[in-house]
Amino acid sequence: MLWIALHLPLLSLESFAATLPHEAGGQPLALVDAHTILAVNAPARALGVNAGFKRATALALAPQLTLGLADPIRDTQALTAVAHAALAFTPTVVIQPASDANRDDMPHTVLLEVQASLRYFGGLPALQQRLKDALAPLGHRLHIVSATTPLGAALLVRVNAKLDCADLAATARALARAPVWLLGPGRAHWEALQGMGLHTIADLKRVPRDGLARRFGPVVLDELDRAMGRRPDPREPLVLPPAFESRLELFARADTTEQLMHGAAVLLARLVAWLSAQHAFVRRFTLVMEHEQRSRHDASGSGITRLEVALAEPSRDSAHLLVLLRERLTQLQLPAPTLDLRLHAEDIARRAPPNTELFPTPAAEHEGLTRLIERLQARLGREQVQRLVPVQDHRPERATAWRTADAQMRPARARSAAEGAHAVCSAARNPAHLVRPVWLFQQPEPLHEREVAGGERGPWCEGQPLLLLSGPERIESGWWDFDAVERDYYIAQLPDGALVWIFRERVPVAGANLNWFLQGRFG
Repeated sequence: MLWIALHLPLLSLESFAATLPHEAGGQPLALVDAHTILAVNAPARALGVNAGFKRATALALAPQLTLGLADPIRDTQALTAVAHAALAFTPTVVIQPASDANRDDMPHTVLLEVQASLRYFGGLPALQQRLKDALAPLGHRLHIVSATTPLGAALLVRVNAKLDCADLAATARALARAPVWLLGPGRAHWEALQGMGLHTIADLKRVPRDGLARRFGPVVLDELDRAMGRRPDPREPLVLPPAFESRLELFARADTTEQLMHGAAVLLARLVAWLSAQHAFVRRFTLVMEHEQRSRHDASGSGITRLEVALAEPSRDSAHLLVLLRERLTQLQLPAPTLDLRLHAEDIARRAPPNTELFPTPAAEHEGLTRLIERLQARLGREQVQRLVPVQDHRPERATAWRTADAQMRPARARSAAEGAHAVCSAARNPAHLVRPVWLFQQPEPLHEREVAGGERGPWCEGQPLLLLSGPERIESGWWDFDAVERDYYIAQLPDGALVWIFRERVPVAGANLNWFLQGRFG
């Protein structure tokens, strides 16, 4: 077996930074619990603030310091998103629990059993790089270590940013050099172990086991044996929830779309990780915004705004989802500043991921059209984006209609071979379908009839005589809706070579001297 451990040493601070406005990312930040500084970022450290300082001391050194309260629930949600991203590479993913000897010490580590995945992803280095790329959108600093036991990997990753132990012997050698406080009882009894001269796990192994068990309890030997591979260490893999739900409490109230989008981007990155874990794509998701109450007696029910985003084509492209959400948010008038964001999704589609393409294909072009329609509908409204559809009517001016654009429509060139053969046969039976112009007038335009060459009378267009090239094509239709037509259609040519589509009424209109009409132009 081969285990990969992903350790996030700054998870608590990074999950707090995600709740801040985007422009506050470079400011000095610190996490505090019980008036003690737990973690600081680089700008705060540059001002002299370090973990372990009292809150008053830190503010005296850096009055501009932004302080946030440690929140285990917030950390758990961020760590769960990392585990979901890891599930895209192996079904055996475990979140390392706190040690039995020290429940307050949260390791912030995710374990993956990857022995069966190595060949598929091209070896350990390639798999590790794929893991880093998948976790990059979550915005966490990452330590990554591989070892042959889950506990061994979980211990080593806390003191190594990068380490690979290919076999059990390499794992044992690396653990021997590791500090003894990595073990749960070692941290609890650190002063006693120091006094005994036991600084590393190698020092601990030289001490008689019976004496260790009597002095520090059997837990220390149990952890040591599981890390070294001498004792079984079964793990229960993580199970994905059937629906996605994630919450982000904003540190400062959000008044603008950009402030909302910064928090929403964090939630969408978690959604993409959840989708990738099950090779799924989202059809619909809902952003819930909880607003600041205007007064204690405000019972108008305007404290929550729900924004539902529906996709024409299922997707898990975070950039595309962000674009759609931004377009919807810019059209939304919020009743009050936003304090809390929640993202919910359960309408998903499972399908194979799209293949990468060297050259453009009809499917890729259709995807671009789908995303364009989705973006236009998000900005303008669904009913404002329309397309022309054919209608089964022989009258040209009624043969098309405007309908709401359906982004899932199939492009014409993507028809099946059977459909293509049927279209060719239909055209062969009715050649007129091959010579209809694309540009049709909404209403036919009347043409004058004058003398042409040879003394005969014929239609004129734009002050020039028309030469009839083909026809007539007779259309008699519409008797059932009291708008009957009886026409003979011709393809005609202007002296400059332009082609037009004209017709003559077979039954002259009473009281009118115009019987020729212009129906359309050929491009």
